[in-house]
Amino acid sequence: MTESRTALILTGGGARAGYQVGVLQAIRELLPQPRRNPFPILCGTSAGALNAASLAAAAEDFGAGVEGLLQVWENFSAHQVYRADPAGIGIAGMRWLSTLAFGWLTHRAPHSLLDNSPLRRLLKDSLDLGRIAQSIESRALHSVSITCSGYSSGQSVSFFQGRADVEPWRRSQRIGAPTEISVDHLMASSAIPFLFPAVHINREWFGDGSMRQVAPISPAIHLGADRILVIGAGRMAEENARPNGNTYPSLAQIAGHALSSIFLDSMSVDLERMSRINQTLSLIPEAVRRERGTSLRPIEVLTIAPSQRLDHLAARHAGALPWAVRALLRNIGAMNQNGGALTSYLLFEKPYTMALIELGYADTVARRDEVRRFLDLN
Repeated sequence: MTESRTALILTGGGARAGYQVGVLQAIRELLPQPRRNPFPILCGTSAGALNAASLAAAAEDFGAGVEGLLQVWENFSAHQVYRADPAGIGIAGMRWLSTLAFGWLTHRAPHSLLDNSPLRRLLKDSLDLGRIAQSIESRALHSVSITCSGYSSGQSVSFFQGRADVEPWRRSQRIGAPTEISVDHLMASSAIPFLFPAVHINREWFGDGSMRQVAPISPAIHLGADRILVIGAGRMAEENARPNGNTYPSLAQIAGHALSSIFLDSMSVDLERMSRINQTLSLIPEAVRRERGTSLRPIEVLTIAPSQRLDHLAARHAGALPWAVRALLRNIGAMNQNGGALTSYLLFEKPYTMALIELGYADTVARRDEVRRFLDLN
């Protein structure tokens, strides 16, 4: 009999990933044995990769792993993620201005708007990634994948670490590559385009894993999952009345729209695709599927996503950012509700991350019966 495996997919979204921690906090409270890891397969992308790697390293004690994430996200500061001091912001601004004015002469361009070297230090100090192998050895964890996007190849690469029987995969523009997960993989997966610099791994420069990730559910399926919990970083089905747009959109509004397309749209499309495949498979008797040797199998999926708009939530807490960052964002129109989408990805400050955690917790508690059924806790 094939072992049933539940996967957890943690999506991208910069500071929005704090919402995931609130969901995990509520799930921990529902578990009869909080130490036991309910998600033997962990898949993370962008900021979700940081949370996934943290859970993987602590898979032998899921409850403690969630507590560790809470300690970080409940006390976050932008200074821990990127240089938010006046000197750091000023240097970045000068580099971009000089490129616009004299780039044709120097043939040099800045790698990113922000310097995220503080995040690398935080990960090195707070994460013992060597414990992932220990968790796999003890069978508390089956596998973990971290997805990055290759700037040269255009491929979505899911770097995975797992049991010996997990095989690599190759599909159109997406592959699974076995490796030992490192801080470089986490930095690459969370390198939001333009904002944070790409990371060189092996032969290629990699950026945020949400870019060109046309099938974000597929890594979990390739790793052997038959049930998948997806924690989103934004409302999956947004139905807004079309307002009168008499004012030209600000740079922040355009940038936020582009980032939301990267982080949200692919997952929504993939969930629809998964639903259609499940409906089709339900019409084919299992005996017929076995006889014809089809590799497709029904996958149970549960999605938990914010019940409120996170750009509006971010706009209410934008004042918590360091003044140098506020000044930078104000100049491009990000310090109001229309520009809140961009701010929502960069607002690594306690008032906002606490609000995200509280929202994730409340959304999950409101659906606790669904979560219990999904995890077979009844």
